[in-house]
Amino acid sequence: MAVKVEELLTAEINQPARYLGNELGAVRKPWDGASVRWVLTYPEVYEVGASNLGHIILYNILNAGPRQLCDRAYLPAPDLAAKLRSTKTPLFAVESRRSLTEFDILGFSLSYELGATNILEMLDLAGIPLTWKERATNAQNGGDLPLIFAGGQTATSNPEPYADFFDFIALGDGEELLPEIGLILADGKTNNLSREALLLDLAQIPGVYVPQFYDMAADGSVHPNRPQVPEKILRRVATPIPAYSIGLVPYVETVHDRLTVEIRRGCTRGCRFCQPGMLTRPARDVEPQQVVEAIEEGMKATGHSEFSLLSLSCSDYLALPAVGMEIKNRLKDKNISLSLPSQRVDRFDDNIADILGGTRQSGLTFAPEAGTQRMRDIVNKGLTNEELLRGVKTAVDRGWDKIKLYFMIGLPGETDFDVLGIAETVRWLQRECRLNGRRSLNFNLTISNFTPKPHTPFQWHSVSTAEFSRKQKLLKGEFKAMRNIKVNYTDVRISAMEDFVGRGDRRLGAVVRRAWELGAGMDAWWESLDQAYKAWTRAIDESGLTWKYRQVESGEWNLFEKEEGSSATSTVQDVTDRMKNEEGSSATNSVTDVTDVSPMEVGRRKKEEGRSTNSANLPISQSPNPPISQSPNPPLSPSHTLPVFLDRPLPWDHLDTGIDKNWLKIDLQKALEAATVPDCSFEGCSRCGVCGTDFGHNVVVDALPIPEFAGEFVPNTERKQRFRVWFGKVGDMALVGHLDLLRLFDRVVRRADLPISFTGGFHPNPRISVANALPLGVTSTGEIADFELTEAIDLEIFREKLVATLPENIPIYKVESIDLKAPSASQLLEAAEYVITVAATGLLTENGESDRDDSTAVSVADTANWEAWVQAIAETEAFWRVHTTKSGKTRDVNLRDRLHKLELVEQKPENSTSGKSEGTAVLRYTGSCRSDGNLLKPEHLVFMLEQVSEQQIQLVQVQRSQLILSYC
Repeated sequence: MAVKVEELLTAEINQPARYLGNELGAVRKPWDGASVRWVLTYPEVYEVGASNLGHIILYNILNAGPRQLCDRAYLPAPDLAAKLRSTKTPLFAVESRRSLTEFDILGFSLSYELGATNILEMLDLAGIPLTWKERATNAQNGGDLPLIFAGGQTATSNPEPYADFFDFIALGDGEELLPEIGLILADGKTNNLSREALLLDLAQIPGVYVPQFYDMAADGSVHPNRPQVPEKILRRVATPIPAYSIGLVPYVETVHDRLTVEIRRGCTRGCRFCQPGMLTRPARDVEPQQVVEAIEEGMKATGHSEFSLLSLSCSDYLALPAVGMEIKNRLKDKNISLSLPSQRVDRFDDNIADILGGTRQSGLTFAPEAGTQRMRDIVNKGLTNEELLRGVKTAVDRGWDKIKLYFMIGLPGETDFDVLGIAETVRWLQRECRLNGRRSLNFNLTISNFTPKPHTPFQWHSVSTAEFSRKQKLLKGEFKAMRNIKVNYTDVRISAMEDFVGRGDRRLGAVVRRAWELGAGMDAWWESLDQAYKAWTRAIDESGLTWKYRQVESGEWNLFEKEEGSSATSTVQDVTDRMKNEEGSSATNSVTDVTDVSPMEVGRRKKEEGRSTNSANLPISQSPNPPISQSPNPPLSPSHTLPVFLDRPLPWDHLDTGIDKNWLKIDLQKALEAATVPDCSFEGCSRCGVCGTDFGHNVVVDALPIPEFAGEFVPNTERKQRFRVWFGKVGDMALVGHLDLLRLFDRVVRRADLPISFTGGFHPNPRISVANALPLGVTSTGEIADFELTEAIDLEIFREKLVATLPENIPIYKVESIDLKAPSASQLLEAAEYVITVAATGLLTENGESDRDDSTAVSVADTANWEAWVQAIAETEAFWRVHTTKSGKTRDVNLRDRLHKLELVEQKPENSTSGKSEGTAVLRYTGSCRSDGNLLKPEHLVFMLEQVSEQQIQLVQVQRSQLILSYC
């Protein structure tokens, strides 16, 4: 049964269009015609989830399958979540508006360590038990609940902290895996399989991990508890298909409000900190022709003004300059811009700059990651100072005056010298890359705290949040004296929680649940961080794992730390021995032991006391030019072997991602030596273990000839014809705001291929002018917009194209050709006619507006006598109200002067069982509606009604029936 969404989306709900499910590209398949009904649920607010490429691709693939229906759901904002709970309404899917419990299967994207609390929030709002055990019990008692699964990077990396909550986990790419799951579900429903039997069938599919069929051993490792399931679960790998990227076009502005097409999946650069690079191997380039066709078709189908080419490392797609130029040439008359995610600065050159240029130059982001050459070699970044300088200089020469740089602190082997090297690198770049030879280049810096990730060579490294804070303080002192930079630091509390959960085992399931119960949610959003941090720390305290969390705060060990008279091996082995002893001791003793004897802390204190000879104590400004390339502390020699500790089982060892664990150890040894490993897409094989039958091989497209540049977009500002359009906003389109309506019209004229005229200047916009902004939630049958074209076309052709591309709830009533020299509709606007439904809900309180000094009170009967009240308004000369301007100034306004006409259309019988008037009436009024701010809003009429009636008047419904122009 469908949820009555329109009753939920009342005035206090922000951005109600999030929940409508009426976007362009939304698929509505017959409910009864589907054998398997899916919901892809994204555990973030709509603006984040609806623009996620993986979400769009899987949605399109599932709906392309026969007898498979896929709907969507998102995390409701706090206002709607509270409304759902107060009204006991279950969370619903946005297209069918059915409760999530009515579907067969719910899939969550788990791409962030702290995102599980949002998933629990959605399950709770849907009325679904949180754990697989609770759901299994419900099924045994005759309940029929959907299967709950998760996919995404975090789910593939280490699902163990979340294993209690999911019936199964989908590992790796979902394009082929999810349709296979759908076939098993359809067969299971046909054969009426039990929940357990169905899950056992699903466990036979490569890439499906069913946690309830595996148990955790005392050492944290995970093993099957029955013979029918594999010991290791394979990560799935699929080939990208760009055509499935074309889909949803939201009406509200999303975080990535553009068409996004993947050009390369996987990265073989081998950055030792990068989990996505390890988990997405091998690299698979998309055929250039597929990319070009998908972009060209997608821009026409969606009407977007911007597109993005997506990859972990776009510049490693060798055909990028050719593909970008080909698309740019084909769309050069459409005012289209291209954006790219963070790029390899060593590959940024004039060819890539050429495809990024245009009337709307996109931002530019590079990620040096570290401030010294030694640190970049340790993490295998493969970037030299010379390459960094060349890339930034190219950007400056091509017109960029602001560049975003990403750095990390807390990397393995990092010294204070390396940390301060970040500031010195930025200072050096500003000195070498002055704008016009004079002005300093602007930098927007993001300083992240490194948190080790599973399946990477640094997965054994220990972090110290105390060190993060200290190093941030060092950098803040350096940046304080520098100009033209903006620095953003990742909150240390987020990093602590990420690391604690991200490399945990099944014991953390209880912590995740308790954190959610205590209010954790949307943990990456700054406005809820304080609450989330308190919830997580209390949940950890209650779980008895405080000792483990203290290790995150002060650090357990440092593989790079070399104490006097000891090797790296003995240092880590000492910590290992202590941890074994602590497992049997009390939490209090464990905290004291780890905090007092942490090798990382000991080493840091020695440096602070001056016992470590470190030339980093010299003022950083004395460093040579170019910036610091070598740290005073040399890397450990190859003779220092890796500790036995690395052979201990890890909670994710039962997942076969293709990466050989022994290769990770070898690569970690190379990091100890600051030795780099080349990119196997372009040089020799590094023998990581991925390439083979199960995962495939690298697919690399060679560089192509770059087409000749056809020229930048030149906005056509000619004005050959103007059409005035009378249109409506009815039904759910009333919940689309004014700015979103303007974006909608922009996309409509692009999809309709209408020759719209553009404004001039640096940011040309289409000449589309809406006469007056309609308030959110108000329906209308009388809106007006002017469209100016660069060439004359037949009025009926214009109307037909417009009608064909507009949503059905924006009907076109009339189109007229208007002289180009005539005033615009907004200039001619004089008045507006409204039809409103109002209700008298009781007497005003003593502090009601009827007692205000500037009001005009009229004594009338205390019943809902609408006819008398309307007459009283007509006979009253003044209703004074204080008006506050945008600048904060106030002035008294006589609202009666703005009322042209008022009539009672219909009076409905009142309900006086409570002794209070509750009668409703439909009123029609005409009032001022001018662009200079002289307006009579429906709320103003309610104010007048309250003055004459001394009753509380509620505005039930508003419709604007027409806008009145002065020439009419």
